Amino acid sequence: MLTRLQRAEDEWGGKNKLIDQWLHNRRTLLIHYFKLANLPPYDNKDSSLPEPEGVHSFCNMLVDYVSEGHFEVYDQVVSECEKHSDDRRQAASCLVPQIARSTDVALDFNDKFGSKLTSEDERMLELDEELSRLGQAMEERFAYEDQLLDTLHKKVTAELQTNP
Repeated sequence: MLTRLQRAEDEWGGKNKLIDQWLHNRRTLLIHYFKLANLPPYDNKDSSLPEPEGVHSFCNMLVDYVSEGHFEVYDQVVSECEKHSDDRRQAASCLVPQIARSTDVALDFNDKFGSKLTSEDERMLELDEELSRLGQAMEERFAYEDQLLDTLHKKVTAELQTNP
């Protein structure tokens, strides 16, 4: 996921402030996910459960990221694509529902772990399995989001070629 993010930043970074902020927020979310899931390069040799406050903080970031996409970024990308051609608008519009499937997984995760937890909370025993499920959904989401960004990038590139 971090490699895909780096490619996205290399490809689309610096072209739009909203996209730059969105990619930055994706990086922050991924770093916290990797720390929470105890994955490289943030793995730690201690196999204990994470602190409940860290889980709660991650849930807040997750909901913010998902909301930012749905309520800010996707609409703007679809609008920008719409200005150029119906084909690009239609392609972008088709991606948004595919992205939305992962939203349900993210919101389910937040519903389960977003409230205040304690170290003894039984939900914490399900964290690894739920993080794995969330990670798969988010990886799919990022792939679709990158396709959305690519659709926008093609639109901008086409405009630059026709209007030098």
